[in-house]
Amino acid sequence: MADVKELKEKLCYLKKNGLTLDSVDGSAVEQFSKGYMDFLGKAKTERLSVKEAIRLAEAAGFTEFDADQKYSAGDRVYVNNRSKSLALAVIGTEAVEKGVHIAAAHIDSPRLDLKPNPHYEEAEMALFKTHYYGGIKKYQWTTVPLALHGVFCKKDGTTVEVSIGEDENDPVFVVTDLLPHLAQDQYKRTPGELIRGEELNILIGSRPFKCDEGSELVKLNILKILNEKYGICEEDFLSAELECVPAGKPRDIGFDRSMIGSYGHDDRVCAYPCLMAAINIDTPKHTAITVLADKEETGSDGNTGMNSTFIQFFVEDLARMQGGNGYRALRNSKCLSADVNAAFDPTFPDVMERRNAAFINYGAVITKYTGSRGKGGTSDASAEFVGYIRKILDDNGVVWQTGELGKVDLGGGGTVAMYIANLGVDVVDLGVPVLSMHAPFEVVSKFDVYMTYLAVKALFDAE
Repeated sequence: MADVKELKEKLCYLKKNGLTLDSVDGSAVEQFSKGYMDFLGKAKTERLSVKEAIRLAEAAGFTEFDADQKYSAGDRVYVNNRSKSLALAVIGTEAVEKGVHIAAAHIDSPRLDLKPNPHYEEAEMALFKTHYYGGIKKYQWTTVPLALHGVFCKKDGTTVEVSIGEDENDPVFVVTDLLPHLAQDQYKRTPGELIRGEELNILIGSRPFKCDEGSELVKLNILKILNEKYGICEEDFLSAELECVPAGKPRDIGFDRSMIGSYGHDDRVCAYPCLMAAINIDTPKHTAITVLADKEETGSDGNTGMNSTFIQFFVEDLARMQGGNGYRALRNSKCLSADVNAAFDPTFPDVMERRNAAFINYGAVITKYTGSRGKGGTSDASAEFVGYIRKILDDNGVVWQTGELGKVDLGGGGTVAMYIANLGVDVVDLGVPVLSMHAPFEVVSKFDVYMTYLAVKALFDAE
């Protein structure tokens, strides 16, 4: 009779904590995490993410793509789409028409956007009105130090960049909340209404302009400060994109420093591995494309979202450059939709079906389908493509697991996968499990981040 242990190892699927494996290179994990934390601290918004990604790419030899130029195997190019999304390509030895390998992540995160006419004064305090962006628990965004990032686009065509709250000498901003002693009526609200959208008002000042005449002198003083520093007036808010995000840098979590806490892990924790896989790859067989997209948190629509024609036309341009057909190129292509999944939280176990949940330190997580309820809004990867991905991950020593977004009829969510699948590309989601997803301070495992990088690189290196 066969030994039970031997049979189990041969026949049973057993998830393993990656940190217990002798094959894990701890120094490589730490080194990669340092680079990621540096990127994350600089890339607080989609605009800043594109800016930092281009800086890193150009330092690695990437140049801006010219659709009228011929490129050879090994050439490195990028397309900057309105400074809010980005595509990078390393040209392969195989014809583009035979298929490209794509890694697609998004670089927008939940936040508080300023309304077009945000600035007002009440009770001799100056505030900004906001409209929250993406799915948030609104109460989590009160009493959190906030930084302001974005641009003013003036009528004369000039653009003024704004970044306040990240330097230790900068001021920060905040959404105030009631003290517990006066919150009896607030407690009677439903959790979703504990803080209402119109109550997410950001406190920005309280010092009045030194004058005894007139009203709204605090507001006037703030406008004077903004005019002196940025040369703008109140009307310039009408053509501005200004985002408030949690201030501060990423931090190690735990006595063992095994995790990273920060704003914006979803989805820059996958965007950075995709970027670095493109930067670190040698000349691949199949052209390797990294896509860093905007607007995922609000449905991927708009001309910088994945539901636009941006990537389709980029692949078509690459195929046409070689005399090939873009439609055939997409039909022959393979993609990892690099997005996060919910990590099992032992404090809230009831929302997960444990056998199909993702755990931190168990590696990159493959999510075969997303959507909600009856798999609504998902591409649901084919068994053949999941089998292909399994092989290249195992062949390259990538530690990985499977997961889903909570229990059936309870969880759910979306990624960019279905928009890529709609182009005829084989695609499956793969990314990092996250604790406290969409909160102002999310948590990930350093090990899982590194395994996601190895997974994307394995796809780019694949035959």
